[in-house]
Amino acid sequence: MKTIKIVKPGQVEIQECEKPERKEGEALLKILYGGICGSDLGSYRGTFAYFDYPRTPGHEFSAEIVDIDENNEYGLKKGMKVTCNPYFNCGHCYSCERGLVNACTDNQTMGVQREGAFSEYISMPLERIYDGKRLDPKLLTIIEPFCISWHGVKRGGVKKSDKVLVVGAGTIGVFAALSAKLKGAEVYICDVSEEKLDYAMENFGFDGKIVNSSEEEFKKSVDTITDNKGFDVCIEAVGLPQTFQNCIDASCFGGNVVLIGVGKKNLDFNFTIIQKKELNIFGSRNALKEDFLDLIDLVKDNQEMVEKVITNTYKMDDVKEAFNDFDNNKGGHMLKVVIDFTK
Repeated sequence: MKTIKIVKPGQVEIQECEKPERKEGEALLKILYGGICGSDLGSYRGTFAYFDYPRTPGHEFSAEIVDIDENNEYGLKKGMKVTCNPYFNCGHCYSCERGLVNACTDNQTMGVQREGAFSEYISMPLERIYDGKRLDPKLLTIIEPFCISWHGVKRGGVKKSDKVLVVGAGTIGVFAALSAKLKGAEVYICDVSEEKLDYAMENFGFDGKIVNSSEEEFKKSVDTITDNKGFDVCIEAVGLPQTFQNCIDASCFGGNVVLIGVGKKNLDFNFTIIQKKELNIFGSRNALKEDFLDLIDLVKDNQEMVEKVITNTYKMDDVKEAFNDFDNNKGGHMLKVVIDFTK
């Protein structure tokens, strides 16, 4: 079969490899669609913290079950269209013992610490496979990134009366803003790219935008929108020191700050502001089974809105072009890039 490999920064190849043989307790899956995550792009660029070369990327995907034990305890059947939980936890660390499997101290995410899904076929443990409930396989691909944002919004305790700022108008930022909107909050989105913000505003109906052109303009916008109070919840979805600082600065006293973004750089700041504002700061890592199950139902009910997150689709044979185009996208409305493995 064919598999996609990032062999070194800036170099993607399609290679031949052996088709996997499923083991007991697993299903053989034929990959239908796969989404290129921001972390995959970081791996391509050589900037992602957790990636080793060479490796098959991909942890956002939909698939068809082609071989499985009949009458399994999960009700999964041959021919079913599914998506999967790609975060492999060890099961015995302190986090896992407490049920925090998404924060396993030895977590291995597909396409990062272990081989990913960008192949024609993969084998997966049954407990990680979720029935797509006849959702379009292309939309099933974006359940996982949506889960990342949904989990972060839950961590931040977003509720209907909140005024929420999401910093970052990429896929995870847009999904975080959509998650907050589905919770009933008043939602604002911020980015350095006005083109990205315009696309988000036109297609997802957020309450407002902030063009992050300078510290002064950012502060002015925050003060104007919040009447100098600050936002109840600020969500960082970029992974840069300055965007995390934006969230600290924009938060109200007693507010919640959620960090979803992943980066390698340090932030030097006056940490006493955390004490002064009595801020609640939450890290948000991966997602849980319940997030996947909730979002399959939510996406089914909001398909027309959610499908606008997918902006670009490439055939498997054009994967080099897909990574190159995504890498060279300078602020346009290129959100979720999807690889079509069926063509």
